[in-house]
Amino acid sequence: MTTAVTRVFGIRHHGPGSARSLRAALAEFRPDTILIEGPADADPLVGYVGAEGMAPPVALLAYVPGEPARAAFWPFAAFSPEWQALRYGAEHDVPVRFCDLPSSTVLAARDHEPAEHRDPLAELAAAAGYDDAERWWDAVVESAADAGAFEAITEAMRALREPAPPGDGSTEEPGTDAGAAPSRASAHGNSDAPAPADATTAPGTDTAVRGGGATAPDHAATPGRGAAASAPAPAPGSGATGDAAAPAGETEPRVLRSIPVDAETLRREAYMRQIMRKALRDGAQRLAVVCGAWHAPALDGPLGPAAPDSRLLTGLPKVKTATTWVPWTHSRLATASGYGAGITSPGWYHHLFTETEHPVVRWLTRVAGVLRANDLPVSSAHVIEAARLAETLAALRARPLAGLSEVTEAVRAVMCGGDETLVRLIAEELVIGEALGAVPEDTPTVPLAADLTATARSLRLKQEPTARTLDLDLRKERELRRSHLLHRLRVLGIEWGAPAQSQVRGTGTFRETWTLCWEPEYALAVIEASRWGTTLRTAAEARILDHVANADITLADLAAALDTALLADLGAATDGLIARLGAVAALDHDVTHLLGVLPGLLRTRRYGDVRGTDVSALGRVADGLLVRICAGLPGAVTGLDTEAAEQLRDQIDAANAALRTGADGIEQWQAALRVVADRDDVHGALAGRAVRLLADVGEIDDAESALRLGAALSVGRTAQAKAAWIDGFLGGRGLLLVHDRELLRLVDEWVRGLGDEQFTETLPLLRRTFGAFEQPERRAIARAVRGGARAESASAAIDLERGELALTAALTILATAEPPAGAAQPAGAFV
Repeated sequence: MTTAVTRVFGIRHHGPGSARSLRAALAEFRPDTILIEGPADADPLVGYVGAEGMAPPVALLAYVPGEPARAAFWPFAAFSPEWQALRYGAEHDVPVRFCDLPSSTVLAARDHEPAEHRDPLAELAAAAGYDDAERWWDAVVESAADAGAFEAITEAMRALREPAPPGDGSTEEPGTDAGAAPSRASAHGNSDAPAPADATTAPGTDTAVRGGGATAPDHAATPGRGAAASAPAPAPGSGATGDAAAPAGETEPRVLRSIPVDAETLRREAYMRQIMRKALRDGAQRLAVVCGAWHAPALDGPLGPAAPDSRLLTGLPKVKTATTWVPWTHSRLATASGYGAGITSPGWYHHLFTETEHPVVRWLTRVAGVLRANDLPVSSAHVIEAARLAETLAALRARPLAGLSEVTEAVRAVMCGGDETLVRLIAEELVIGEALGAVPEDTPTVPLAADLTATARSLRLKQEPTARTLDLDLRKERELRRSHLLHRLRVLGIEWGAPAQSQVRGTGTFRETWTLCWEPEYALAVIEASRWGTTLRTAAEARILDHVANADITLADLAAALDTALLADLGAATDGLIARLGAVAALDHDVTHLLGVLPGLLRTRRYGDVRGTDVSALGRVADGLLVRICAGLPGAVTGLDTEAAEQLRDQIDAANAALRTGADGIEQWQAALRVVADRDDVHGALAGRAVRLLADVGEIDDAESALRLGAALSVGRTAQAKAAWIDGFLGGRGLLLVHDRELLRLVDEWVRGLGDEQFTETLPLLRRTFGAFEQPERRAIARAVRGGARAESASAAIDLERGELALTAALTILATAEPPAGAAQPAGAFV
């Protein structure tokens, strides 16, 4: 019988060098079964890897159906070694399975605090003379793929996992098997020792987790940074960028310190070994295991008896979960996004993996394209010089190929002229980059997600990771349906589209502008929203009705919800919302609350003209509110301070503007305003505004307006009260003074008659009133005031006696003046 052969490939997740090395190693090994670190209950999804429409970056999503907020993601990029292993299996018809703890166990663990761990990658980098672990890994692995590097990587991790010798001050791993060799004991751990109940995954997991502190599997190569490394030292004189590494001979070699293995890692590795045993029992003869390098020593070599691993896994909690594939983005792989075990340069890594010929020159060409797109003068000469500089830096640092640090320094010096703003631009657009993956249409998902996909496709809305502006003309059927879709998503808490200011001139109620940007997390938000219904329309209707059923809902919230329902065309929810609005309004006796919602209701009723929505029931509610407002307004305007009066004035303005669009009940409203205008105990800001609104519609003529203004400025009122009345009457209406000279004269006389103290007191309010006028209006008022002053001066009586004195003095001066010698005496000269 042929002896089965097992090879363990310790990789770094999201590493292009590891991915390329793994492809070469698998082609050489020719496995008949492949095990990959990942949730074991996601095996049914492996078949979709080779399906049409599957394009990385993507992620495995596991969630609890009853609690979608409890979820975890396992992301994969094109340059992820695990993805390449999945692709190899699909292309060569080799069975592929996941071998890590199932998501049902991962999501059952809750409220765990992550344990603290040292970073194995940092330990290896420090031993090699680097103080930047990321750059060290990039220098020794990513820039030079080698299919034979996996043994070195495993040995490096084995050295880090070995318990420290007694007395060296390091933390020794507890629970080592007494009779086992140190390397095997530290790799497998003491399977007989019970795992602490609060043990958690090492930090830096390559799994994004949501909800309840659920523990996610360490899909990363190492704790801390999520990366593993081989231990080759750099060539003499090599270094990273700047201070990243010291030249050989200047840094004292550092002894590797042991890193203890936490209990959660031991459980995961025990589960992986159990899956390996099962694969061998099922007949695997050439078994390939792809895992994070930190786990490789625990899986390499003889597996040993299964009983200790079984005891370690006994009693693990479980919860029912569902799994699926969802699109992912490069930005979510970046550390800057808050993604725990991310990588700092996914765009660069993708470039390294896909561009095998002249990657540096091709990268610099892309950089030049970005700079040119931003109107910066970059020529082919810049690309050539930058490539030379990057290669020179790599040679000085004894690197086989210029890495990101060398390329970035060359770009900064040659193309950007030292401008860090341009360097950051390149980092955002290229180094991190943005790419949204795709999954096949038949990928298992909730019905709501399928409805969203089908609706978006029919409306030609593409899910894109970069923001773009969408202008909609609601008079067009397809664009109206787009508006309905985006509003329904907002009701469900899926912010794919956000309202924006339109750049189109002459916009009206038939136009909307949105900013669209798809985030990977929206896939989970869709799953969360699926509890409300199986289609976007029914789910949004159920969600909005549930929202307004709250006993503490306010009239303003109800009006906003009704407006949203009409915008989203949620016809089945409209009747319920209107009924709820009427019930709440009947119990609310505050006129300011009723005034606050009336303009919105009247505007909402107008949407039926553009959107074809039946809003007849809404009109009845608005009419009922107007009757109650008109009855209660005269009593609501008394006893208000300045701040409250100005707030109520704004509400009155909004209601008046809405009613003037042709709503019924305008006569009732004007009658209520006249009552306010006739009262003496009303704040001037309200009384003056009531007179002004009545004058605008011809209910009060110019003569009566002037009469009321004169009464407001009469003796007996304080200067501040007079200024408030003028502010209420004139606020925002400078043309009134331009064309009505009698009103202007009254205001001018009042201002000129103010004493110094009164003028100082009223000046701030007057400046606010007149400062709100348009500049042409202010100039016209100033010209009218100056013209009146000149006319008044011209109409004054002439004092003949004083004029005669002045004329006599002038004649005397001229008569005594002697002409120059020889000058001819002019005819008619004074003598």
